[in-house]
Amino acid sequence: MTLASLLPLYVAAPLTLAGLTAAAPARWLWPRLLLMVALLTQLVLSALLVGTLRDGRVIAHGVGGWQGGIAIPFVADMLSALMLVVTSLLALTCAGFALASHPGRVRLFVPLTLGLVAGVNGALLTGDLFNLFVFIEVMLLPTYGLFILARRQQGTFRSHVGSRLYVAFNLFVSTVFLIGVALIYGVTGTVNLAELAGAAAEDHLVAIAGGVVLAALCMKAAVVPTHGWLARTYPSTSPAMTALFSGLHTKVAIYAIYRIYAVLFDGDTRYLWIGLVLFTLTMVVGVMGAVGERTTRSILAFHMVSQIGYILLGVALFTPAGLAAGIFYLLHHMIVKASLFLSTGAIEEHYGTNELSQLKARIRREPVVAASFLFAALSLAGLPPFSGFVAKLTLIVATVDAGHLWVAVAALMVSLITLMSMLKIWDAVFASHTSDEASQPSARIRAARRLRIPPGMVVPGAALAVVTLSLGLGGEVLYGLSMTAAEGLLDTTGYVEAVLAP
Repeated sequence: MTLASLLPLYVAAPLTLAGLTAAAPARWLWPRLLLMVALLTQLVLSALLVGTLRDGRVIAHGVGGWQGGIAIPFVADMLSALMLVVTSLLALTCAGFALASHPGRVRLFVPLTLGLVAGVNGALLTGDLFNLFVFIEVMLLPTYGLFILARRQQGTFRSHVGSRLYVAFNLFVSTVFLIGVALIYGVTGTVNLAELAGAAAEDHLVAIAGGVVLAALCMKAAVVPTHGWLARTYPSTSPAMTALFSGLHTKVAIYAIYRIYAVLFDGDTRYLWIGLVLFTLTMVVGVMGAVGERTTRSILAFHMVSQIGYILLGVALFTPAGLAAGIFYLLHHMIVKASLFLSTGAIEEHYGTNELSQLKARIRREPVVAASFLFAALSLAGLPPFSGFVAKLTLIVATVDAGHLWVAVAALMVSLITLMSMLKIWDAVFASHTSDEASQPSARIRAARRLRIPPGMVVPGAALAVVTLSLGLGGEVLYGLSMTAAEGLLDTTGYVEAVLAP
C-alpha cells in the first residue's frame, strides 16, 4: 500500500461516516463527536501530506488499478494539499460554531456536513473534468440541505427567496459546466486532464470548449457580472453556513480555475487580458457594492466578491510571482473571511440581529469577539503584521513586475475602501459610544445583554484570527509552499506523468 493509494479515502471515509450518522436522532451526542474527530483527523493528515509533498512531488492513484487515462484519477500536489489543509481547518471551526448555535442542532447537520466535505475533497483531488463535475455536485447537494435546514423554523421571506435563488443558480451553472465538459469530450475524446495538457493552446475548438468550462467556474466563483447571487444568498442563511460556504464553495471553483488554465490552456498568454479586465472589475464592483449595505453579513458578502478578484488576479498574471501570490491570497482569504463571518455571526446569533443600527458598544461586553473581528478586518484590508499584508504586497509587486500598473493602482484603491468598510462595521457594532437607536434596542437585544456570548461561538472566530496573525508573522513559510505550488502550475510535466502512470 502506497501513500497515493490512500487518496480515495478522502472521499470514501466522510461518505461512509455520513451514512453511519444519517439515522441517528438529533439528541444523540456521538454523531457530533464523530464529526469533530473526523475533521480533526483530516486536518492532521492533510498537514502531513503538505510535508510529504514540499519538494514539489506529485502523487496519483487510479481507482481500481486501471491504467492511466481509464481509471478515476486521484492526484495530490502542493496546491491541492494546501487546499485540503485550509478547507479541513475551516470545516472544523465552522462545524464547531454550528454545533454551539442553532444549525448544529438540526438532525441531518452531521451527515450533510460530512457529505459536503467528501465532495470538496474529491473536487480538490480529482484529475478528471467529468469527475470534477461529479464531485462538485456531491458538494452542492448537501449544501442545498444545509442552506435550507439552517433556517428551519426561523425562516423569513428573505431566507426563502435566497434558498430558491441559491439552488436555481447552482443548477444552471452546473448545466453550463457539464455542457463545457461534453464539448471538450466531443472535440478531444477524453476528459482526463493529463491527456488534455496543452490542448486548448493548440486547438481553438478545445479553447472554446474550455472557455465554457471556465465561464461556469467563474459564475460559481461569483466573478462580475455574475456576482449578484452570492451577495443575495449568503446573508439569507445562518451565520455558520455563510462562513462554511465562504471557505469551501467558491474556493473550490477558484482552485479549479487555477488548475484547468494551467493544464488545459498551459497558461496561454493570449487570453490573460480577459482575466485582468474581469478580475479588476470584480475587485472594484464588489467593494463598491459594500458601501451602501446596512448589515454585517451583506457588507462582508460584497467584500467577498471583491477579494475573489484579488485571488484570481494571480492566474491572470500567470507568472511565478503572480501565481504564488494568488495562491497565498487564496489561502489567507479563506481563513480571514471565515473568521469575520464567525465573529460577526456570534454577535448576530446572540443578539438576534445583524443590523448595524441595532448593535452598539459590543466592545465592552464582548472584548474577545471585538479583538477577533479587528484582527481579521485589518488582515483583510492588508495591514501588517497580518497575513493580508503579505498577500497584498506580493500580489501588487507581481502585478507591477508584469507591467500592469493600472491594475495595481486599482488594487490599492480597493484596499483603502475595504479598510473604510471594516471601520464602518467596527464603529457600528463595537464602538463604545451609543446613539438614539442603540438607546432603544429591541426586547431580544435587551434580553441578550443580560448574558455573554457562549464560548462555543467565540472560540472559532478567535482561533482563525490567531491563525491569520501567525501566517503574517511566519509568512515566509507559507509563501515558500505557495511558490512550490506555483511552480507545479507553470510546469505541469510532473502532474501529467503522475496521472498517466500512477
